[in-house]
Amino acid sequence: MLAVFYQTLEVNKPKWTLDTGLIGTNPGLGFRPMPPEANVESTLIWYEASRRDNFQYWVDETKKFLKSYDNLPRKNQVNCSFEQPPPDGKVCSFEITQFSPCTLDNDFGYNLPRPCIFLKLNKIYNWMPEIYNDSKNLPEEMPEELKQHIKEKQSLRPNETNVVWISCEGENPADVENIKARDYYPRMGFPYYYFPFKNIDGYTPPIIAVQFTVESE
Repeated sequence: MLAVFYQTLEVNKPKWTLDTGLIGTNPGLGFRPMPPEANVESTLIWYEASRRDNFQYWVDETKKFLKSYDNLPRKNQVNCSFEQPPPDGKVCSFEITQFSPCTLDNDFGYNLPRPCIFLKLNKIYNWMPEIYNDSKNLPEEMPEELKQHIKEKQSLRPNETNVVWISCEGENPADVENIKARDYYPRMGFPYYYFPFKNIDGYTPPIIAVQFTVESE
């Protein structure tokens, strides 16, 4: 049975997709940098901004993650925009030079109480996001900050609302109080033209940086 399964696999397309796949119909959201392997069960980023020896790990891990994007193949890549999605058989290029001030020169904010976290969606073959681009028809549970952002975008640049939106909030009241500000680079989500993922050579998953301004102790 297993041999038959392997024989029916296509090179660039999984046997099971979306509803039939083990990973489901919606992608997970991953983040970098990750904690050390010794703390593999933790998702906390904990450091002292006044001590380089204490925060250098997070800088190095972020640098390593972004460096992996430099080594990805550029085959089949084209420049895309909200007005110009990729043609069939091509994928959108992605540049990692659009995250200022979340840069290595700035220690990705870890030398300050302003750490940068990089987010990306896990790849699911042929997944196409449901776009929320109408400020009058948004989910009730959507954060008010994001609703306001979409409303402003729709008013000023309506074509730039075709985005998989990302909003970061404090998990509990103490977190909400501790996080003074959040800034998103280059935008507050992932443009629709990077989807769906078709396993075409050269595909580069888009990432965004979120810089948190937190209360320093």
